Amino acid sequence: MPAPKLTGLGCGLLSTLTLLAFAALDQFLFDGAQAVYGVFFLLVAVGAGLWVRPYDLVAAPVALPIAFTLGAVPIHRGSDGFGGLLMGVFTVLALNAGWLYAGTLVCVLLVLVRKVVLIVRRRASRPATRPAGRPQGRRPAAGQDAPAGRPRQARSPENRPRQVARQPERRAQPSQPPQSPRRSEAEPVRPRR
Repeated sequence: MPAPKLTGLGCGLLSTLTLLAFAALDQFLFDGAQAVYGVFFLLVAVGAGLWVRPYDLVAAPVALPIAFTLGAVPIHRGSDGFGGLLMGVFTVLALNAGWLYAGTLVCVLLVLVRKVVLIVRRRASRPATRPAGRPQGRRPAAGQDAPAGRPRQARSPENRPRQVARQPERRAQPSQPPQSPRRSEAEPVRPRR
């Protein structure tokens, strides 16, 4: 099988065009045998489930019933006109509901299996988040001893606290009395009486 490369839209369009072409061939060769159309729909459902790309897995089961409906246009047995066409397509859908459900279910199962495999592969390729030297349980806070019964572990270079760069010393400045915004610098301070 080729690698899955169909987008959701591409999967829907390819399924619709394939079913339309086969329905026209079915009408020409088998006089519109609906069982033959149903079997071919199962094959299209398997192809859609296998060839849709991983990001568009949900689109394949959604596009298949639409493709089945549009593909049923050449094999409908309605009268002329738009109303007859609609009645004929609905009759094909009603008589072939089993094929429609079976094909959609096959596609859903294939998509689910592919999604599970994709999730398992992603988890397997993810690196372990916990370093090997770190203990499994909760680490005691700074200054606390380990719980009774467990020996205190020596700190490894990975668990050592981070050293902070030394800050330059500041000189202490004498405090100044608060100044009123109304008083100017030239005006002397008057004592209160």
